[in-house]
Amino acid sequence: MTLRSLPHRGDRPYALVALIVFQCFCTAFFVYDVTRDLDEGLTSLLYMLPEVAATVGLVAGLVFEVRSLVGLLQRQARMEQSLGVASGALAEVMEGHFRAWGLTPSEQDVATFTIKGCSIAEIAALRGSAEGTVKTHLNAIYRKAGVQGRGQLVSVLIEDLMGGPLVASPDRS
Repeated sequence: MTLRSLPHRGDRPYALVALIVFQCFCTAFFVYDVTRDLDEGLTSLLYMLPEVAATVGLVAGLVFEVRSLVGLLQRQARMEQSLGVASGALAEVMEGHFRAWGLTPSEQDVATFTIKGCSIAEIAALRGSAEGTVKTHLNAIYRKAGVQGRGQLVSVLIEDLMGGPLVASPDRS
């Protein structure tokens, strides 16, 4: 597992949920206080208007926050699902190219880490091999794929994934 694949603390809205729960307690307190003051007739209506307005504002804000949070969580779930589909499609494209290029299992590992953006040192550490070995594998991968480097390797896969070239080639009339 690399740093890029570790879950981030911000993936779950714990702080926002805690804030909403706290706001619920505040709202309940204000509602209780306003209704108790109105029942006991301890204050004038002019004094109560700001408290009633604040209570209504708290309730409206709470409803808005909960609806926004639910919407954001649903959107995040849809995006994660789409990302999973795209990731699966990229994996299929990569496997197809790796077979067509005749990459060895070691070269496939190195190519996968390269496409994920890992440096040569990171790939060597992940695979428990020397950097020179990784460089040798990379040269073989680039040669077999007919590309000059990492950028072209990624470009070949993305072009295939998108169904066409990223940049139109000039006409050769």
